[in-house]
Amino acid sequence: MTAPEGRAGRREWVGLAVLVLPCLLASMDMSVMFITLPSLAADLGPSGSEQLWIMDSYGFLLAGLLITMGTLGDRFGRRRVLLAGAAAFGVTSVLAACSTSPGTLIAARMLLGIAGATLAPSTLSLIRSTFHDAAQRATAVGIWTAGFAGGAVLGPIIGGLLLEHFWWGSVFLINVPVMVLLLVLGPLLLTEHRDPEPGRFDLPGAAMSLVAVLSVIYGIKSTAEHGFGWIPLACCVAGLAVGAAFLLRQHRAASPMIDTRLFRSRRFTVPLLIDALATFGLVGFSLFNWQFMQLVLGMGALESALWSLPTFLVMPLGIALATAAAPRVGKHNVVAAGLLVATAGYVLLALLRAGSGIVHLVGGMAVVSIGVGAVSAVVTEVILSAAPPQRAGAASALAETSAEFGGALGIAILGSVGTAVYRSELAATAPGGLTSDVLEAAKSTLGGAVETAATLPKGTADSLRDAAFDAFAQEARIASMVSAVLMAGAAVLIATLLRTTHTRTGPVATPAAAEHQDAGGAGKPSSRTASHR
Repeated sequence: MTAPEGRAGRREWVGLAVLVLPCLLASMDMSVMFITLPSLAADLGPSGSEQLWIMDSYGFLLAGLLITMGTLGDRFGRRRVLLAGAAAFGVTSVLAACSTSPGTLIAARMLLGIAGATLAPSTLSLIRSTFHDAAQRATAVGIWTAGFAGGAVLGPIIGGLLLEHFWWGSVFLINVPVMVLLLVLGPLLLTEHRDPEPGRFDLPGAAMSLVAVLSVIYGIKSTAEHGFGWIPLACCVAGLAVGAAFLLRQHRAASPMIDTRLFRSRRFTVPLLIDALATFGLVGFSLFNWQFMQLVLGMGALESALWSLPTFLVMPLGIALATAAAPRVGKHNVVAAGLLVATAGYVLLALLRAGSGIVHLVGGMAVVSIGVGAVSAVVTEVILSAAPPQRAGAASALAETSAEFGGALGIAILGSVGTAVYRSELAATAPGGLTSDVLEAAKSTLGGAVETAATLPKGTADSLRDAAFDAFAQEARIASMVSAVLMAGAAVLIATLLRTTHTRTGPVATPAAAEHQDAGGAGKPSSRTASHR
């Protein structure tokens, strides 16, 4: 079957399915640890600090290297970098599964993060290079978005099913056959694309981007886990300073990793901000979502993971509606509508009480998921289209980095605000007669309150649990309200700032883009960027 000129055919759509698989696994490897940690902790015996590194080292390295790996794809070939990363991801997955100590597992998780950083920007930039038709590209980006989001939901479910029958290392070994499949099918279905004139690779710039991202995300996550302190604050300030120096270097460089002229366009910068805000609420509220199901409603890890499945299943609905509506009513209107739908979901969650059932929680999260799905699919496509094709890898990396920062900020800010609310509420409503040590343990976290209640006489224990559940419900309501205000504000922002810009697909008119258009036309590869096998 031959597709019309400029439109993707069957080969490209099958190739898209191949591109979605590694992204699904990359996001699964972030969420699967929530359910796997107790099993591996019992086997390997890591300390508290080592457990945090097992959880966070993967995400730290992945986020810190997205920009570098996206640039390497532009320079050396996006398919080549993707396949190299897939091979490394498969090998390091085996190393993680065979780890016999916390140190070796941490090292394997760090290597997994390095390999995983190649997957998202390479796959997304290959979509930009493969799907030249605007409508088809929007659909392809929507499918990619659903796959990436689905991995985060499917991780605990698949992990729970595997742990029912196998040891904890099996959650890593499922990566291997998928990566082997990618290595076999990738060369057959994916065409190579690269920047024909990449210039010299900026090694100091790559190091600066890594230090900047790692420092800020470490500071944010440390604040979320331990509260405000001088060390996390110093990390954030240092990271921002290095990030500013990195952008200044890119502005002056003859062959920059990031074309800073892109940031002059609202069509590029506003979608980046919106993507971060949408992820802020979704990831930040997940803290309360999981605790409510497991601690307040008393569900097990696998049962709570299964109840989160409807949230993922409705996301394609939002993506499909947004993709279909964008050409008719304008992308900025669709994004604004998606943000308002997410706002309605958070308002529903703001009505949550300790006695609310699972349907209330899942229903509210499903509405949020529909809205965020619509937003993410459209803004990601807008970010890709706004950048010239030869910079697709760097643009993809920026999109993913903004989402990573949004999620980290959501966990830190909503977690910190929520903790303050919880402690204040429980201090005011806890039953009398508790010692200061018992009360402090209960005020630390909801999990601490449940564990503390188990050591008390029944009447006092029931009263403490009820007070803790009510305080946590208030914490979740405040987080929902904050998220609702942010989503509503973001809707106003995008309706105001992008209302007068063009919504058609096409790269921002930077000199690089203009040169590309002169060579072969906007939206299609020129003779210098012709695909080759």
